[in-house]
Amino acid sequence: APLAGALLLLLPPPPALPQPQPQPGRRDVHETEAHFNTTYTDWVDANLLNIYAFNHSVRRNRTEGVRVSVNVLSDHKDLPVLFVVRQKEAVVSFQVPLILRGLYQRKYSYQEVSRTLCQPQTKAEVETQHFYVDVSTLSLNASYQLRVTRVENFVLRTNERFSFNATAAQPQYFKYEFPEGVDSVIVKVTSAMAFPCSVISIQDILCPVYDLDNNVAFIGMYQTMTKKAAITVQKKDFPSHSFYVVVVVKTEDEACGGPLPYYPLSRNASPDEPVDQHNRQKMLEVMVSPAITSEAYVSSVLFCLSIFLSFYILTLLIACWESCRQHKRKGLLSAMDSPSLDTGHSRSMPDSFLGHAYDSYGYGSFGNGSSSSTEGVTDSLGSTEVSYSYVGQEQFKRRTSSAPTRPLSIPMGERSLENVAGRPRLDSLSSVEEDDYDTLADIDYDKNVIRTKKYLCVADLARKDKRVLRKKYQIYFWNIATIAVFYALPVIQLVITYQTVVNVTGNQDICYYNFLCAHPLGNLSAFNNILSNLGYILLGLLFLLIILQREINYNRALMRNDAHALECGIPKHFGLFYAMGTALMMEGLLSACYHVCPNYTNFQFDTSFMYMIAGLCMLKLYQKRHPDINASAYSAYACLALVIFFSVVGVVFGKGNTAFWIVFSVIHILATLLLSTQLYYMGRWKLDSGILRRMLHVLYTDCVRQCSGPMYVDRMVLLVMGNIINWSLAAYGLIVRPNDFASYLLAIGICNLLLYFAFYIIMKLRSGERIKLIPLLCIISTSVVWGFALFFFFQGLSTWQKTPAESREHNRDCILLDFFDDHDIWHFLSSIAMFGSFLVLLTLDDDLDCVQRDKIYVF
Repeated sequence: APLAGALLLLLPPPPALPQPQPQPGRRDVHETEAHFNTTYTDWVDANLLNIYAFNHSVRRNRTEGVRVSVNVLSDHKDLPVLFVVRQKEAVVSFQVPLILRGLYQRKYSYQEVSRTLCQPQTKAEVETQHFYVDVSTLSLNASYQLRVTRVENFVLRTNERFSFNATAAQPQYFKYEFPEGVDSVIVKVTSAMAFPCSVISIQDILCPVYDLDNNVAFIGMYQTMTKKAAITVQKKDFPSHSFYVVVVVKTEDEACGGPLPYYPLSRNASPDEPVDQHNRQKMLEVMVSPAITSEAYVSSVLFCLSIFLSFYILTLLIACWESCRQHKRKGLLSAMDSPSLDTGHSRSMPDSFLGHAYDSYGYGSFGNGSSSSTEGVTDSLGSTEVSYSYVGQEQFKRRTSSAPTRPLSIPMGERSLENVAGRPRLDSLSSVEEDDYDTLADIDYDKNVIRTKKYLCVADLARKDKRVLRKKYQIYFWNIATIAVFYALPVIQLVITYQTVVNVTGNQDICYYNFLCAHPLGNLSAFNNILSNLGYILLGLLFLLIILQREINYNRALMRNDAHALECGIPKHFGLFYAMGTALMMEGLLSACYHVCPNYTNFQFDTSFMYMIAGLCMLKLYQKRHPDINASAYSAYACLALVIFFSVVGVVFGKGNTAFWIVFSVIHILATLLLSTQLYYMGRWKLDSGILRRMLHVLYTDCVRQCSGPMYVDRMVLLVMGNIINWSLAAYGLIVRPNDFASYLLAIGICNLLLYFAFYIIMKLRSGERIKLIPLLCIISTSVVWGFALFFFFQGLSTWQKTPAESREHNRDCILLDFFDDHDIWHFLSSIAMFGSFLVLLTLDDDLDCVQRDKIYVF
């Protein structure tokens, strides 16, 4: 026996049998018949379930809101209290403390929570509905307060303001029903305080209602808000002809442009520990008012069409009046026995021109031996050899015919055109007749002499074949037409996609509208901003028709061998005018595309052809007096493409980027210097390895060896002023670094255009020329219209430089026909002003149509 016991001790113990786990106690259920407007202070633990039973009468024609408010008095963050509201058609559940997440998954805790219950529809006249509030927890003991109340003014009334408070854990929503005869309304929500940031949502009458920060964007339309919000709602989008206006306060202000709080707030707090935001609430006011009717749409469209079609009628009347005047003028000339072809105005020059006396030299002649005239190129100067001198080159001799020499320094208007038609014209493909030169090298040498004369006439820079130049400048039109097609098609596709995204997601923060005056039509959210761009297209088309008529008349005059058309006035080249008219039409189209969904990513659509228009206008001004040496279409559009490239880079990367602004300012200044050199020397310079040596040589000879003034005083004045302005703009950009880089770049182009235009007008008047009545009226009226247009432009109804919520603080109501806002009026006026500016460029030199080109000065 002892041996057996010892063996048993050596054996391993048998495995332990599984022991049954103790079953939890059955949870007690405590049900209470509860009443509205009564505060229930109670407790709950893991073994207790409290149920509060409520009932209320629901009428078919009357909707009352029911709101459940709870406050958990115990501090058990890890074991929250769960509240479940069971209704007829919906279940709402939430825990307290309520945990909401912000940016970077930050946690925010709320002890007081209030929720409005979704109201199910009823078909009976009166129906008693029951709902239950279940309270449970896993905590040992949690005390709470529960109160259920009816919401006053749950149904919003038309044109009546209603004020209320909201917090992140106590959102509010209200119901609105469309009255009879109202197809669309605008919901306006305002607040005196910008922060905390809030969200306004429009949702269909469905359960559940998404009224928390983490789910409010799930359905319906919504937008963030600081002080203003407005959403236009159409009846056709809601089958029940009613909707909910949901107001939610966000946990953070970063979405509205506010600061992001430090997290965690206390030194010893854990990163995962929720932050109590205490009393973060916002006072708001909501009002629903009817939007415009369909009749307002029709009247606004007719108003827009009538404004711009009136320009067609006015143009037709002026054309008829001009035609009658021309016929009467021809009748008077035919009645005269000895008609004089010199119908040009008397052009008496002032005594001094930029400091030089006219009687000291023959302007455009060989006066003082420093310049040559087209008289010597197109007219005969005798059989003698005339010697030309050019700095740095050998003298050469040009053969001339044996015709007698005639005086060249003749006052303007005193020379008749009696033999103009018989003068040899330069219609070959080269710049001058080939048989006038001994060798091919002489042609280029003569070009240097002509373009470096101290005083130039238009005839000196209008020596190339008209057919060649016509084809050269027609390329401007065909190139911009091609650019327009390839640019517009993807733009249209993109903005349609933008609008579709807005309509599908309901996120109205994507587009920066003036929501207080945004009238939808079909899938478009702001039809009025698109309609107002119609003026650019109609007036651009009208300008093209005017140019076409002018070109037809000019070609007819050439076919008649009209002396004035052949040898008088500014050379007529219409290609740039066609390009300008096309650019104006494209500006209207792309501006409309931009306003389909305006934001910072597609702002370049609105400005690209503005750059084009500014550049083309400057080229046209320069072409007037420099037709032979104007830039080709390829180089011009390449430069404009570079400008647009910098615009895109600046918008995307330029905000607050010091390196970008340094690089751009340096490029701006270098480009200004290169262009100034090109204009000053009329293109007769080269950018090669010897440029520095030649620059030092010029500085030594002109500034050190002998202090002499500039040879081309008028050009120097313009270029010095231009450099001062551009250097100042570059310094401003580098110091201030404006956020709106695209507008800054456009301002550079407009400033240079205005400077050149002012210089052109001043030099035209100083040269003894005059401005006729029609261009003078265009200048005055256009200036006035530009002034009013800029006033409306700077009203700033929205800005994508800020957050969408901050942009809405600038929104304003409509001011014209309850349909158009300030920016729409800017569209109207700016399109008229651009059209007027184009007419100024077209008619500015009409006074020279009967003046010979060797009497028209270049500046």
